[in-house]
Amino acid sequence: MRIFNRAHVPWFIFVLLATVAAVILYAANFAPDRLPLGIHVPAAFIQKPSEHRSVGGTPLGLIYGAISLAIFVFAALLGVRKKVVLWRIGNVQRWLRAHIWLTLLTIPLVILHSGFRFGGPMTTLLVVLYAIVMVSGIYGLALQHQMPRIMKERLPAETVYEQIPHIRAQLYAAATKMRDSFKPAPSAKTDAGAPAPSAAKAVTSGSTPMASTSADLSTPTARAKTVVGSTITAATVGTPATGATQSSPPSSPVPAPTSTTPSPKPAAAPAPVVDPASEAALVEFLEQQILPYLAARRGDKLRLGQSRYSEDIFRFVKLRVAEAYRSRVEEIQAWCDERRMLDLQTKMQHWLHGWLFVHAPVSFLLIMLTAWHAYVTLFYY
Repeated sequence: MRIFNRAHVPWFIFVLLATVAAVILYAANFAPDRLPLGIHVPAAFIQKPSEHRSVGGTPLGLIYGAISLAIFVFAALLGVRKKVVLWRIGNVQRWLRAHIWLTLLTIPLVILHSGFRFGGPMTTLLVVLYAIVMVSGIYGLALQHQMPRIMKERLPAETVYEQIPHIRAQLYAAATKMRDSFKPAPSAKTDAGAPAPSAAKAVTSGSTPMASTSADLSTPTARAKTVVGSTITAATVGTPATGATQSSPPSSPVPAPTSTTPSPKPAAAPAPVVDPASEAALVEFLEQQILPYLAARRGDKLRLGQSRYSEDIFRFVKLRVAEAYRSRVEEIQAWCDERRMLDLQTKMQHWLHGWLFVHAPVSFLLIMLTAWHAYVTLFYY
């Protein structure tokens, strides 16, 4: 939540005025000689002399302490308000603004309640817990204010946090699939007595012709032969040649002969060039570098998690493979860049919400010990 907007101005004024009023009441009761000139507090707000040794046990000190405890309880109810969506007691934004400013108001109230002293071990423990809660809360407020801007600058595309494990699994599966595509397929086992398939059957069953063979398939007749298989048709592709022309009466024209020969089809695309050395280099790179990085729980701990090292190693891999395989290297590099962005977003999300693992439990512990402190003060002092 951004704190520098108009919605927070009334709360700032309220906290400022409440702090000034609390300080004036404290000075009028416990240090009247330090009141500025011209400030007169009504006698109704001046308490009678008390026998308590500490300020916290006096009526005014108890009022400060009770207000602080009530604010602690209200602040703890913010989590309940966020979960109960149908709760019609204000919206979450108003609750959050009240949570921020009222807890800031407890700083002067707690200081005045303690009389600027730590007191005994119980009071010292409460002050330490209170300091942890306030410091963690202010730290979280600063993160909530600055982190969205930092994430917008450093993350070109933000992913839903809950989908990050699924996307990481997809990247690993894609790298595994590419690795398996480069490995040779296992040879099929044939029966001992069965003859091996002939080369002609292997070609007509759909296998891709060699690159040198596809270069010779330039004439239409040859292309037609390649399409229809091993059966050679005697038809020509161009206009059929005719013999001596015969005159015919103009009243009965002879219809043009129709050819039953199938029209030639375009030749199949030439097979891609296969470079075993480049594929072996990519398989080694995938198995030793990419797959461990994409499968790691903390990718930022590995060397590929560093952008400078990643650029250097991918530049080196592009030099090891043939030109036809460099697009694959760029695809792998895009996977690593995306994984690096996911790791960065995960780290920022941990920064953005990790402080709650300190703030929330210590806050509940502070509320319980403060309630016990109030009970002991009221009934045993």
